[in-house]
Amino acid sequence: MAKPSPKNRRTTRSPVPNLTPENGPTPERRARSEFVGTAPTRVLRTVQALLQAGDITQPAADAAERWYRDYVFGYCDYVEFSDQHRPGTLTRHDAVSWQLVRARAMARVTDVREALGLCAHQRLRMLLVDELSFRAMGEALFPTISAGSSQRKIAAQCALLLEQLAAREEAARKAAKATRTAKHSSAQSTDATEEA
Repeated sequence: MAKPSPKNRRTTRSPVPNLTPENGPTPERRARSEFVGTAPTRVLRTVQALLQAGDITQPAADAAERWYRDYVFGYCDYVEFSDQHRPGTLTRHDAVSWQLVRARAMARVTDVREALGLCAHQRLRMLLVDELSFRAMGEALFPTISAGSSQRKIAAQCALLLEQLAAREEAARKAAKATRTAKHSSAQSTDATEEA
């Protein structure tokens, strides 16, 4: 059996021209939604509309963004970083540690669902993940009443829900801090008794 002759594998590659300077929404999507930001462009979500109207506070909008990131990371297995994000050079995740971090994100989503209820979870998902308008949410949740009434009802419910989400996060943060403080003080008292 004859051995095939080696061929010259060196090829010249021409750079692929960048035909799309922005990886943004399609023209059809741009026609259906209002967008904010320059890079990357995002749909003007109802949370931003509530914030601009003064119906919710900035901590409530921040809590909604954190819940959304946890949901996407937990269910879809990817993380979207902000523009100011600096990657850590000390840690690199392997497959196991990545799934552990993902499990913590899912645990936070599950904790919110258990604390606020399944109806709240459904509204958060419709509001943040599905990016439905108040009108579409009202038609889905209150089909028997007029569109204007259902839109006002769902806007008020979502504003209240986002404020509850922010308050729950703040309470959980304070509880975790108190636990760390108690653990630290008990460790110091144990060290003091061992020295005596």
